[in-house]
Amino acid sequence: MRLLARPHQLPARLAAGALILNSGLTKSAADKETAAQLHGMASGAYPFLKDMDPEDFVKLLSKAEIAVGAALLIPAVPSVLAGAALTAFAGGLLGLYLRTPGMREEGSLRPTHQGMAIAKDVWLLGIGAGLVAEELRRC
Repeated sequence: MRLLARPHQLPARLAAGALILNSGLTKSAADKETAAQLHGMASGAYPFLKDMDPEDFVKLLSKAEIAVGAALLIPAVPSVLAGAALTAFAGGLLGLYLRTPGMREEGSLRPTHQGMAIAKDVWLLGIGAGLVAEELRRC
């Protein structure tokens, strides 16, 4: 396993990392209304989150996004680790897409207009899985 990201991995890591880091930093200043909206959407897809305080949920989500974003942006973080974190994060987003009513056209994986914002994040899953697969292939 390499200790530094390979040069060809950097563009994908930087693009995904900057987006996720920005999202986490933005959520760190979320107001109560925003926290309630984010928590409501997440707990609808993931019922185990229902009992969590909305503001605590958003603080935790913000910290997780900052950590994933930073891991992707720091080339010294092994790509297998950064990729695994990104894959897990993207899997959660896609689970939200698949489990939330109104995100997909009836009987299809095709997104509705409302679902497009989350469905397009499938590229994050592709980047994360690609980073992991490349590093595991080298072991």
